[in-house]
Amino acid sequence: MVSTNDFKNGMVLDLDGQLWQVVWFQHHKPGKGNTVVRSKIKHVLTGKIVDRTFPADTKIDTATVDRREMQYLYMDGNDYVFMDNNTYDQVYVPTETVGDAKDYLLENQTAIVALHDATPLFIELPASVELEITYTEPGLQGDRSTGGTKPATLETGKEIQVPLFITTGERVKVDTRDGSYLGRV
Repeated sequence: MVSTNDFKNGMVLDLDGQLWQVVWFQHHKPGKGNTVVRSKIKHVLTGKIVDRTFPADTKIDTATVDRREMQYLYMDGNDYVFMDNNTYDQVYVPTETVGDAKDYLLENQTAIVALHDATPLFIELPASVELEITYTEPGLQGDRSTGGTKPATLETGKEIQVPLFITTGERVKVDTRDGSYLGRV
């Protein structure tokens, strides 16, 4: 149990038997009435984000979520296989659970896998990853009508926008949160 006064971003709550992750919260004292805690919470399995207001100092159940650093090994059917770096146990994570992280995941890369009762909940990647450009059109110098960017395909198959001077075979740094180009490596 945790009080709503002790909320932290990333905390996982157990509300009505479902797991919700705190994305954002704010303590609010209206002109009259009691203090409340406004929050945005995300359903762990579906990804749906909901605004929820709790009375201040309300006790809420928390879920025990074990976050482990694991290494991505390979794809097995519809599952991604991760290995715990400490115990060498292998965990099979369904494609739905991996979600958009698959666009930035390479074999032997480490990621944080969140588990609840041995069930994988979600994958956390670093804020940025380094990937190779497998294909992009040659950039025409001076063509700035599109803001100076062109599409490029990464080694994972994800397509992003890069500056005109980037060529096929270069390694670039990509933001895993929004898929934006951050720079050359």
